[in-house]
Amino acid sequence: MDNFQSSIAEILEVDSVELTDELESFDAWDSLAVLSIIALSDSEYNVPLSAQEINDSKTIEGLKSLIQGKK
Repeated sequence: MDNFQSSIAEILEVDSVELTDELESFDAWDSLAVLSIIALSDSEYNVPLSAQEINDSKTIEGLKSLIQGKK
């Protein structure tokens, strides 16, 4: 999960993200971002996620914990 934050930043079209950042606070947070996170999680971590699980995560840290918990 070394590149997790930089990958999420790329999806959200920002230079960097902090673990405490709320997902909905980003301008690029939309259904395409959710689909991109689903694809990232599946391809990089071999962890399937649902859109609901991602939305329930609320923060970058919550998203990271969700993926780590399913590994």
